[in-house]
Amino acid sequence: MENIYLDNAATTKVIPEVIEKINEVLETHFANPSSLHKLGINSEKIVKKARKNIAETLKVNPAEVIFAGSGTIANNIAIQGTVKRLKKFGKRIITSKIEHKSVLDIFSYLQKEGFEVKYIPVDQKGIIDLNKLDEALNEETILVSIMAANNETGSLQPLQKVSKLINQFENLYFHVDGVQAFGKVPLNIKEVGIDLYTISAHKIHGPKGVGALYIDNDIIIDKILFGSNQEQGFYPGTENTPGIAGFGQAVNCLPNKEQLENISSLRDILKDEIKEEISDVIINTPTGKMAAPHILNVSFANIKGEVLVHSLEKDGIYVSTGSACTSRKDKISHVIKSLNLPKNYRNGSIRISLSPYNTKQEMEFTVQSLKKHVESLRKIMR
Repeated sequence: MENIYLDNAATTKVIPEVIEKINEVLETHFANPSSLHKLGINSEKIVKKARKNIAETLKVNPAEVIFAGSGTIANNIAIQGTVKRLKKFGKRIITSKIEHKSVLDIFSYLQKEGFEVKYIPVDQKGIIDLNKLDEALNEETILVSIMAANNETGSLQPLQKVSKLINQFENLYFHVDGVQAFGKVPLNIKEVGIDLYTISAHKIHGPKGVGALYIDNDIIIDKILFGSNQEQGFYPGTENTPGIAGFGQAVNCLPNKEQLENISSLRDILKDEIKEEISDVIINTPTGKMAAPHILNVSFANIKGEVLVHSLEKDGIYVSTGSACTSRKDKISHVIKSLNLPKNYRNGSIRISLSPYNTKQEMEFTVQSLKKHVESLRKIMR
């Protein structure tokens, strides 16, 4: 078979419709959107249209959506902007142990700056302990940041229940990193009561280098970047018009309900056949509605995940051991460590992440390749 790309949680291929839109903007709408002349105004319209597309998908007001250079930058704007604004009310901030590095590294920095950080543990399927969250909340708490879908296991967090706990307190904002969930997991952020929500283009077949942040009209955060007034001053600098246009087009091409059900079905085929064909495996991804449809995380006993990744690559199959932001640095990700797996499984985790463009034939070929390489590697490890 041709290459089978199963690392869509790391990034997705840019689809033709998005490439066409980006090229159109590069060639035709190259003027600065802040310029007062006709060409500048036309570029500004491109940005406004993309903002409207995203706002309609999120079911929010376009004025509540700002663009940034990535999901990581959007997380920084949300988290640092919140604590800067609310620090007069308290110094306690809360997150989970399995957040993306773009959140955890900010919390680590803020801890060094004198903030009191509470990390909420998760169960063996990566779902946060709501009782521990409830215990951690107090009148000094100014921020809770909990991701919608975990980027390694696909576990979905009970955001509605988190919001209910948060609503008992004043001067407390709720931030959600929605990068892995956006376009894949239905979520009405207004109804849930989310104050700040982060998304990224390159996870939905858009370009790299552009993200967005929803900021509820009813809250105020401080600016952490300075230099000009683009994006309401939150992300100053000339807008990345081609990237933003590509983001807006990618939103127009999000998978529909039938496509999402198909992705979920392919993931379940993988899961069931792996369990049937290969011994000594643990499925780290939750079942049913507690998991994003596109991610399957599996741990193989007595295997090194990184070696298995390279073995699969020989067959043209591309998966990962976890987040691309940490996979080259840490042998065992902080997410896998948090699941408290048996010792002989901890090194053997891989993440398989799907897109609407994968097929059942690819899943079947992947299972057979996995079986072959796992059996071979286990013989070597003995």
